[in-house]
Amino acid sequence: MSRRWARVLLATVLAAGFSGCARNDLELFVFAASSLTDAFGAVEARFESSHTDVDIVFNFGPSDGLAGQIQSEGTADVFASASTRWMNEVAADPGVSGRVDFAHNRLVVVTPADDPAGISDLADLAQPGVQVVLAAEGVPVGDYAREALASAGILEGVTANVVSNEEDAAGVTAKISSGEADAGIVYLSDLSTTAAEDLRSVVIPDDVNVEAIYPIAVVQGTANPDLAREFLELVVSPEGGRILEEHGLDTAG
Repeated sequence: MSRRWARVLLATVLAAGFSGCARNDLELFVFAASSLTDAFGAVEARFESSHTDVDIVFNFGPSDGLAGQIQSEGTADVFASASTRWMNEVAADPGVSGRVDFAHNRLVVVTPADDPAGISDLADLAQPGVQVVLAAEGVPVGDYAREALASAGILEGVTANVVSNEEDAAGVTAKISSGEADAGIVYLSDLSTTAAEDLRSVVIPDDVNVEAIYPIAVVQGTANPDLAREFLELVVSPEGGRILEEHGLDTAG
């Protein structure tokens, strides 16, 4: 390589390096229930289109686990929970502001597409030999599922059939779509995800179904309170509502 081209190459590398160093995006840390993954991905695209200097960093997971992380690590700017219980925990410590309920969800039974156990209604989950997957106790969708099963009078029978307790709804859908179990209970919005292509759904009657309420709030101590508030406001806006509804969530008051 000639000295001239070596100098050109070096200048190009240094320019790229300095350009990378000059980029100083603000990071907004959003802790959100895993059932919001697809919906909030779409909200992120809309938000960042008008905030080109902002990088939203998501932490998706079960609401109970996220609440614990917020309390122990203090890294979240925004918290969106699938349960008022875990928002209440964060409201108590470290505190929140701007809290608002922004969406609702319902439960549905899912089976593999070929339905090997012949599940036609909720009561079939208690039939001997049916392999059931639920989210673990303490996880909102797991608690809601057990509440619905108790209302239907079949909690004991279904509990005896549970072969796996997952950390969130995504874990349940993964087990069912891969054919590792006969049935599970997840959120209705989970049917709008890519994994739902391998799932069959069975309606849970309204009289025993459970409504999940999703609150969102700015976490006390955030380094970017104005930015966090702007993200929250987009989520609860009519535009945010349309995005959420496109991903299977109900935003009706």
